[in-house]
Amino acid sequence: MINFIVSLICGGIAGFIAGKIMKSNLGLVMDIILGLVGGVIGGLLFGILGLAANSMIGGILVSVVGACILIWVVRLIKK
Repeated sequence: MINFIVSLICGGIAGFIAGKIMKSNLGLVMDIILGLVGGVIGGLLFGILGLAANSMIGGILVSVVGACILIWVVRLIKK
């Protein structure tokens, strides 16, 4: 249960940061969702590159990169 709460907090932070970087105005709930899904995408991407995040800060950075990629893809689809 604690890991789930920590994941939500990290996802929220990562989504918030990614929203600010990408100048997205989707709202806090969508930022959290983007951060969580971005964590999965970023983890897969970094895993393919042979990189891993071993700390909470590293996990947030990976999630931010994944969420930025996700926001970019959503913008491409919306066009």
